[in-house]
Amino acid sequence: MLSIDRSIVDAIVAHARRDHPDEACGVVAGPVGSDTPTRHIPMENSARSMTFYEFDSMEQLRVWREMDDRDEEPVVIYHSHTATEAYPSRTDVSFAGEPGAHYLLVSTREPDTEEIRSFRIVDGVVTEEPVRIVDAVVDPHAVQSYMFGQSPATVDYECSGR
Repeated sequence: MLSIDRSIVDAIVAHARRDHPDEACGVVAGPVGSDTPTRHIPMENSARSMTFYEFDSMEQLRVWREMDDRDEEPVVIYHSHTATEAYPSRTDVSFAGEPGAHYLLVSTREPDTEEIRSFRIVDGVVTEEPVRIVDAVVDPHAVQSYMFGQSPATVDYECSGR
């Protein structure tokens, strides 16, 4: 089961809506071994595609090094589907390289609602898991969100504490 704070889910959905009609992608990091997603990191879809996502290789290297320096790991790897259900495609499955991660998919095909589902993908086997959205009261500095300058526009990625 994926347990994730509502403010992080809200930030992921907002990212997916902003990038629509292209797929959005990113990571939620957390302390190594904790299975606790705490730091939202929206990333650039270098494919800039409505049907495919790919992390920018330099950005991915930078993010993974930063996680390593902070004793973190990718707890959640997310992306959006803009015209289909929130279920991993064959391409998504073939590129799933973090067997310990939750793969969160957000469908933005409906303008007023979003479908959010989580999967484990290990050795090509897709297993759906429940998503528990937690309305935890957290220190606003404990949940962080970063952008690595993909856009010239100023965008506030801070998670709101509800």
